[in-house]
Amino acid sequence: MLPDLRDDFPLLARTVRNGRPLAYLDSGATAQRPHTVLHAMDEFDRLHNGAVARGAHLLAEEATEAFEGARASVARLVNAYRPDEIVWTENATAAINLVANGIGNASAGQGGAESARFRIGPGDSIVVTQAEHHANLIPWQQLAARTGATLRWIELDDDGRLRLEQLATVVDGTTKVVAFTHASNVTGVITNVPPVVARAREVGALTVLDACQSVPHIPVDVQALGVDFAAFSGHKMLGPTGVGALWGRKELLDVLPPSVFGGGAIQIVTLEETTWHEAPMRFEAGTQPVTQAVGMGAAAEYLMGLGMKDVAAHERRIAQIIREGADAIPGVRLLGPVGDPDADDVLGLAAVVVDGVHAHDVGQVLDDQGIAVRVGHHCAQPLHRRFSVTGSTRASAHVYTTEQDALRFLDALASVRDFFGVHA
Repeated sequence: MLPDLRDDFPLLARTVRNGRPLAYLDSGATAQRPHTVLHAMDEFDRLHNGAVARGAHLLAEEATEAFEGARASVARLVNAYRPDEIVWTENATAAINLVANGIGNASAGQGGAESARFRIGPGDSIVVTQAEHHANLIPWQQLAARTGATLRWIELDDDGRLRLEQLATVVDGTTKVVAFTHASNVTGVITNVPPVVARAREVGALTVLDACQSVPHIPVDVQALGVDFAAFSGHKMLGPTGVGALWGRKELLDVLPPSVFGGGAIQIVTLEETTWHEAPMRFEAGTQPVTQAVGMGAAAEYLMGLGMKDVAAHERRIAQIIREGADAIPGVRLLGPVGDPDADDVLGLAAVVVDGVHAHDVGQVLDDQGIAVRVGHHCAQPLHRRFSVTGSTRASAHVYTTEQDALRFLDALASVRDFFGVHA
């Protein structure tokens, strides 16, 4: 059981519309930052700022130690085999593109024989799911277009869960990559990972996991999950914007061709050619977001200090309040699992559709009452089409979300149809 953590987050002390207290239920989009994260970044900038891995002076040494220490913290959060399996990126989108573009470069002949395992072309297939955020869909669409491969997808059932029975036919001997979300940013459904990984291994396909919504909210163990790559962002896990991470198996990262080129990533440069460092440096060309990485490392330490099992239990309790309450409001429809508020494969979020009212109008009514939510398609248009809607209103919890926040959301949601004069 988590204590009330709101005092750890300075932004939550402010008021919003007409002096109302803030109920922040948009953590699925971006989370707030605790004092420890803000302090870590401020202290680095004030006392330790220097060029990472580029100097022999004390500040450069301290900056490098902080940068690599943050990498080690993030590695521990997801139980990586070793810290150098964590690659810093600008965000999770960049992390997924790093893998997709690396596969594309290998398919174009870069990387030589050691990168041949990544090659993909006509007659091959890439598999995604209907649940994907656009960041784990568009890069694979582009890779398919670039290489001549075919894009396939696994459909969702009416609860938003993967139709796992389709694995046997959609994932076959032509499949080179299976890219899928660990947890939906709309329905909150947590994917049953083992059957997906098992089928991919049967056919020799690589697995790429979008872990943006899982790493901040539930225990994530990349060793136990068995995937080959996993991407996640800093700002959703109580860290800063401008930084994310790719975890990958070291033996794969070391032979995946880079797709961003420049200083820091190289071993030897001649006028004719360049050779690359081993991972992670081969993917970290140019000056890195060091302050942001330090902040992401501090966020990882904060979450580990709370205990991810307790984090998950707290958020699941908040979600039960929201989902049960929303399901009982006339004219409100939940996207995803309904009728089972105790389901343990659902994150602490809920997306709803209010009959007769556009999601943006719902959001405005809530905002007027000091409640911050996400509205629209949440960068998941195919998923919304699966449920025959164009958008929804999403309330998403984090460690600082209280029962009072959930109840305020439900009270405001119940008033929306009357506010607009919409009746059954």
